[in-house]
Formats: sequence, structure tokens, C-alpha cells
Amino acid sequence: MKWFGRKAVREAARPFLLRGLWGQPGEPLPRSYEAQVRAAYLGNAVAQRAVRVVADALASIVVDVSVEERGSPSAISGREGSVITPPLLESIATHLLLHGNAFVHVAQDEGGMPARLFALRPERVKVEPDAGGWPASYLYRAGEAKRRFVVRDGLGRPEIVHIRAQHPLDDHYGMGCLGAAAAAVAVHNAAGRWNKALLDNAARPSGALVYQPGDGTVLSTAQFERLREEMEAQFAGADNAGRPLLLDGGLKWQAMSLTPADMDFVALKEAAAREIALVFGVPPMLLGLPGDNTYANYREAVRSLWRLTVLPMADKVLGALSHGLGAWWPGLRLAVDVDQISALHGDRAELWAAVNAADFLTTEEKREMLGFSREARR
Repeated sequence: MKWFGRKAVREAARPFLLRGLWGQPGEPLPRSYEAQVRAAYLGNAVAQRAVRVVADALASIVVDVSVEERGSPSAISGREGSVITPPLLESIATHLLLHGNAFVHVAQDEGGMPARLFALRPERVKVEPDAGGWPASYLYRAGEAKRRFVVRDGLGRPEIVHIRAQHPLDDHYGMGCLGAAAAAVAVHNAAGRWNKALLDNAARPSGALVYQPGDGTVLSTAQFERLREEMEAQFAGADNAGRPLLLDGGLKWQAMSLTPADMDFVALKEAAAREIALVFGVPPMLLGLPGDNTYANYREAVRSLWRLTVLPMADKVLGALSHGLGAWWPGLRLAVDVDQISALHGDRAELWAAVNAADFLTTEEKREMLGFSREARR
């Protein structure tokens, strides 16, 4: 079976589904990818920081390169001029978190070897399936410009490496975190706007003017409009906070205040922030969110981030790149050099101590368990 192509024998065409919608018609949440990126990444500090924490962590990894033959291709060995650069990994992580898809273009030099990898904006890429439902090409649109990339050329080399997060209802596209976080982002942003409005109004509603003349008459329409305009011009807004009122003619000011339940938007905002952090796989402690003591200390939270979020994403990304670039270097394997991750040095020290205490193991067996090959010893 080929991952990108036709099956040799197939009874029926493989079914595929349309891309999932971000919401249903009539819902107040944004449905388009651009609208959700603006609401979450551009307009929400918690969501943006969560994405940057994961993306920066992935960009900091050291890639270990190995092939079946001796040595490794210098173009991807992590040295200067490497095609796998920190900006590339950062872009891939950001696209996977937000969109659920990362499309990496493999640009070749004159000799047909990979010279540069480019992360294309995923909302500009369309997967074009063949008659059987398998991806046949990728159409990239940038304004009026269009370019079509084949899944694999005549030599079996891919022009695009497609990395996707699992989407149970879509065969061709992955699912990002924006859809699941949309409600929490909307609540968090709305709570922020509400708190801002409260501050602008001295954290209380403006109150009410009560007209109580002795003869029981009411204000005419002209009098009411003139009074409203004067109130808005001279007493409304933060700039006029604390200005005293001078009332006559049966007017009385009735102050109003919010109940504790109405003022509880701080707790609501914090709950929405923790939900946003949960969707993006970042411990709330790392985002400075109060009220979350799940982790014993900051170090445990960092280890959880790496073990549960960053390393699984790194394995997915490097596995896809290994498969794609393996068309040029058969047997290529890209992996994270875990020994270079300072946040996991404690785990490594515990492993070393446990292996060293195993007296029933030989020195060679201990070295192999710790990842040291026989060739490295020689």
C-alpha cells in the first residue's frame, strides 16, 4: 500500500469527506480560519502565548540524523546551511496547532537534491484528490497566483510533505486547536471587554435619574432628549468619573451597583484561560494562570509540557519529514536528541542511576540501554 497513490487492488473507491466547518450557521462564534486566528492568536494573549510556548520549544530541539549507510547527509545534519532550521520547525508547529495542517515544500537545486524546505500557509493549500479519493496534487493560491504541486514526481520524490493532526471526520485535512478553543476564546475576550467597560464606568453602572415632581407630571419628549444628551456629554465615560451632579426640578439621582455574582467575571475569565491552555496542551502554570496547582512545581509543569505535547509533535513532524526526504536518502531517520533537552535532564539522570544500579547487566548492555552504540565506543 502506498500512502500517497492508488492501491494496487481495491474493490471500491476510497470515500472522502469535505472539510469540516468551524461552526454551524447562525452561531456567534467565528467560522473561518482567518477569523478564528484573529480572535485567538492575534486578539487573545493566553492563546497566543500557548502557541508560542509550544512552537518555541519545538524550534529549540536538536535533530539527530541517521541513515542506513554510514554517515549522514550534511544538508540535514543540523549544521550551518541545514534545510531543517528552527524557523521552519516553529512555522510547522504554529500551523499544526492553529490549522491542523502543515504543508512543507521541498525546493530542489539544479542537481535535483533538496536545497530548502518552505512551510506554506495552510489556508492557501487545497488537496486535489483523484477519482478514487486519494490525494493527487496540491493547489497553492497566493492572491491571483496559482501553483500546482504533484504528490510525487516520476522518480517518486515528493514536492510537498503534508503533516496533519488527526481529524476523525476528514480524510485529507487535519484538525487544529482553534475549533475546540473557539468558545473559550470568545468567553475570555468577552470577559476582557466587559471588565474594560466596567473600568471605564468606575466599575459600576452609571445609575438612574428619577424624576419625582410634586404635581405628578412627567417629562416631555424634548425635555427627556435634552437631559439625556447633557448626561452623555458631561457625565458619561471615564473622563467624567467623579464629577458631581447639580439637580433641580424634581430630579433625583439613584445610584446602582452590581451584585457579587455580576462582578464575578474575573473567575469566569480565568476558567476560560485554563480551558484555552488545555486545548493547546500547555500547563496553565506555565502561562501564569492563578488557581491551578495540579503540578507540584514549575519544573514538573515543564516536564509535562515536553512529554505530553512537544515530543509527540516533534515525533510526528520528524517522522513525516523522514518519510518525505527518504526518497533522496533511503533509510533516513530524523529524531529528537533528548539528551540536549535541559528540561528532561532529571529524567535522564534517573535513568542513568537506575541502569548503573543494575548489577546483573554487563557494561555493553548498560551502554545499549542508554543509547550508546558499540561503534561509538570504538
